[in-house]
Amino acid sequence: MITIQWQSWLWEGFAVGPGLSIKEPNMKHFKLYFLVLLAASVAAVAVGCAAKAAQPADLMSEVSPSSVTGKPADQAFIESMAQFSIGLFQKSITDKENSLISPLSVMLALSMTANGADNATLAQMETLLGGGIPISELNEYLHSYAAGLPNAARSRLDIANSIWFRGDEGRLSVEPDFLRRNADYYGADAYRAAFDDQTVKDINNWVKEKTEGMIDSIIEEIEDEMMLILLNAVMFDAQWQEVYYEEAVKVGIFTDIWGTEKDADFMYSLERRYIDDGQATGFIKPYAGRGYSFAALLPNEGVDIGDYIESLDGSGFLEMLNGSQETLVNASMPKFEYSYEIKMNDILIALGIPDAFDEDVADFTKMGKTQFNLYISLVLHKTFISVDELGTKAGAVTMVAKADGAGPQEIKTVRLDRPFVYAIIDNATNLPVFIGTLMTV
Repeated sequence: MITIQWQSWLWEGFAVGPGLSIKEPNMKHFKLYFLVLLAASVAAVAVGCAAKAAQPADLMSEVSPSSVTGKPADQAFIESMAQFSIGLFQKSITDKENSLISPLSVMLALSMTANGADNATLAQMETLLGGGIPISELNEYLHSYAAGLPNAARSRLDIANSIWFRGDEGRLSVEPDFLRRNADYYGADAYRAAFDDQTVKDINNWVKEKTEGMIDSIIEEIEDEMMLILLNAVMFDAQWQEVYYEEAVKVGIFTDIWGTEKDADFMYSLERRYIDDGQATGFIKPYAGRGYSFAALLPNEGVDIGDYIESLDGSGFLEMLNGSQETLVNASMPKFEYSYEIKMNDILIALGIPDAFDEDVADFTKMGKTQFNLYISLVLHKTFISVDELGTKAGAVTMVAKADGAGPQEIKTVRLDRPFVYAIIDNATNLPVFIGTLMTV
């Protein structure tokens, strides 16, 4: 959730009611989903009259969308995206707690926001998001990258964006170019709405539809100061290339970050891609369709997981995955499930966009015309993950068949029975779509 508001003495933040509401996960396979809410809020004099419930007006009917071709991912984009992803991950982990972020979703939400920024605020956001790539060019990269991400029956990644504006006359004049760029490059719908109880229902219905019922709602009410809500939903739902059979799941011991031994259901498999970067070992296992894979990294005995994460960088992360070895791996990992929430204000300020959070200098004039100055007051990131037998297994039959043709070879062993790092990666680029840590079960 990213909140953009007026002067802080007028309003100290936006609460989204109960926040993220998640149904019980379908334990037949792995599901990961994430929602970002961007709310631009303004302070205004209350007029004391209640607005009538009305259906949201499609603002895109007032904008003539353009046809865009995008720009294929090249090394410059991949490296800048990797650097952003790892930098965000390093600062987003919570010490001694399970953590999970979606760099892709944060990148998309912030890039959409950057289309409303100007001058120094825009320059800082361009440096953070693309390593200096202009937002006009970054729009093209992200358009092609998001459109090219695999989306198959058993390995799905769905992305949706929408922007909602308060319909009160005179409070906010939306810039058509801001809507056009976000529609052209991010597929964002835009609506003018009354911001009443009906709008709450409309927004929550949008959320429920885009997450296929996995998230029922995001807000209970809309505050009078709120003028703009930007929603970004990402849902990942994938099965392993081959599932774990009942005999491959056994109870074992997981030693958590506190040194406490806990019972866990461990899933055993024979994998074929082994990782060793000198400080950690791990494996890569594919999901169905081979568009995405699960990469697990277990710090070596004596290597603190916090120190290991701190040692990572974008180029090193890509090099490590690109250098994975084709060899057999006796792998085991626990079933796990958890949710995660983190406020990202200080993280993003530290990463290089302080102006966007400064009420005196922030420049979001390209987003719309208002009486006062807009600035970001809150960035909230929420995720949920569930991993089980049908969603956490690579193809043992294929690996064994390949091993038969390759002749005898050393078999590596990686047992994820203590804190580790994991990522859901896009196989075409090795970029982490999601990345997290499991500190306890």
